[in-house]
Amino acid sequence: MSEGEHPAQAMSPTGNPPPGTVGARLRAAREAQGLSVAEVAARTRVTQRFLEALEDDRLDLLPSPTYASGFARAYARAVGLDQAEIGRGIRGELARGAMPMRQHHIEEIADPSRGPSRGLVIVAAGIALAVLILGVLWMSTGMFRGTQEAPEAAASPTVVARSAPVPPPSPTPALGKVVLTAKNEVWMRVYDGANKTLFTGTLQPGQTFEVPAGVDRPMLNIGRPDQLAITVDGRELPPLGDGKRAMKDVGVSATALAERFSGVPAPTTSPVAAPSPRASGAPAAFR
Repeated sequence: MSEGEHPAQAMSPTGNPPPGTVGARLRAAREAQGLSVAEVAARTRVTQRFLEALEDDRLDLLPSPTYASGFARAYARAVGLDQAEIGRGIRGELARGAMPMRQHHIEEIADPSRGPSRGLVIVAAGIALAVLILGVLWMSTGMFRGTQEAPEAAASPTVVARSAPVPPPSPTPALGKVVLTAKNEVWMRVYDGANKTLFTGTLQPGQTFEVPAGVDRPMLNIGRPDQLAITVDGRELPPLGDGKRAMKDVGVSATALAERFSGVPAPTTSPVAAPSPRASGAPAAFR
């Protein structure tokens, strides 16, 4: 052994560690089972170069005495040696000071079982792609922004009438008969302020319904407001809506209609005279 060489590092004439050292015993057990160092590394999940350092009795190449003992015991377990005996052998060599330990940065030992599976990675990537596509669609088309009726409502006569200032009341002639006439097939419900139904059903083209006089706060729910003509004492009023959406709780008394269409010019068509029950073709249920 040359000067400065550690006792346990002295090699036999064959170039292997001296017989009886921990490294020699581990190597002999591995070779007896026909295993390669790489196969032992796969069994123990210890880096291959650390196992080679153990076989060569180069404990100074290992991270720390604790790691040296742990790696040696794992190696012994993989090749069928007594773990406790191998651990005592390593600690004995360290206690003799035969192998001065160098300080190393501890390396993380890769454990394939801790990583996400390939299937999980594919599913996660698919979900991320779907979220990205939905985000692009939401930004470009607004298809998931909910109803788009708000801009249309701003242009409808109903909203305009509500937003317009109401002029102060002035003496006006008493208003009278309100008649609802279907231009096309249209469903509607007429009820009073106590929610008592006065009429509900579908009017056919040309059929009419006269709002009973003296009813307290008559109101209307209608599916197609653009298909309903309204006259007050024979004078036709503008449509309630543009037909893009149904309307509810619309006051249809003469007073409520006068307030709704205050300042709105009447249609240029001739006034629609309220037809008689026989001419209207209305069912007997609501003539």
